[in-house]
Amino acid sequence: MTMPATDVDVIDALLGIAPGSLLDAIRARRPEARTQAQATYRALFAPDVPGNVTTQERFAVGAFVAGLHGDAAIVAFYSNGLGASGASVKLREAVDAAVASATAHGPYGHYPAGPLSRENVTGPTFRVRPEPRSALGPRLAAAFEHVHMLVFHPRDATPDALKSLLDAGWSTTDVVTLSQIVAFLSFQIRVVVGLRTLAGNV
Repeated sequence: MTMPATDVDVIDALLGIAPGSLLDAIRARRPEARTQAQATYRALFAPDVPGNVTTQERFAVGAFVAGLHGDAAIVAFYSNGLGASGASVKLREAVDAAVASATAHGPYGHYPAGPLSRENVTGPTFRVRPEPRSALGPRLAAAFEHVHMLVFHPRDATPDALKSLLDAGWSTTDVVTLSQIVAFLSFQIRVVVGLRTLAGNV
């Protein structure tokens, strides 16, 4: 496998957008947003200076986040990136197993006592099972548990949750990178799904 080309617009590729097509014209109306989305992808998944977060970890987290959102095309893209990063079959299978056991419908969470507490929703707290945990290693296992909280329990972030990442070997800078990956994937998935829906309605 080869790494996804960083000079190809990922959103265009995921949707099969051809030059001159209707979706191409729609995206062309916001050229800065189009440029920045691709630049953000490159910064997060093919940075000039990767720091302590490896390419393999970046695509593993990307595949896990995409799996939580359940979009098959985006899952395939980041899973292929994970394979191209040199990840073993065992690690890729562990990512798939983690996704399968992390399925939820959220968002869940609890507000402080007050008017908004009527919107409290109780939901499962995800913990990586022993078998995939062994293949993932402590850093990715802790990252997946934290990512699940960000996606499904956005109101329940606590200092203890961040401490578990630090204890697993993530630095504070690494945690920022991890959070940026989650936020970007959520944005990218919404754009792809929205444009795909629009294409189906015209």
